Amino acid sequence: MDLLKTVTGKVVAGAVALAVIAGGISWWRMDEATRQMLLSGSGKIVSWLLVVLFAPWATFFLTTWVAKRESNAAGAALVAAYTVIEALLLAWLFHWNIPGATAWTFLVVGALFAAVYNLLVCDWLAEKLA
Repeated sequence: MDLLKTVTGKVVAGAVALAVIAGGISWWRMDEATRQMLLSGSGKIVSWLLVVLFAPWATFFLTTWVAKRESNAAGAALVAAYTVIEALLLAWLFHWNIPGATAWTFLVVGALFAAVYNLLVCDWLAEKLA
């Protein structure tokens, strides 16, 4: 069993090293416009992700207010409101330009991630603070 772990570890380490080297060479050979596009898109996604991560915590008072109403519909409306606002923010960051199936897939996956995260955080906050 130790032999299998050792071999697997070396294969994975080699694959990671190869990916890093290939990524570095690709980055070096890439034209400036493509490099700038990737950096700009990555920055927008990271900033959106930070908004998604901090929004429910920054507005904890809304969650506690909704939790005191003891209404599942009110809780669902709060989570839906967070999610819709965050999905619209993501679309706005990319200038409302969602050109193809891949972009739509990423937008939907981002919205689903935001919805699940908002649900978990709001539920935790309601349980601890209300």
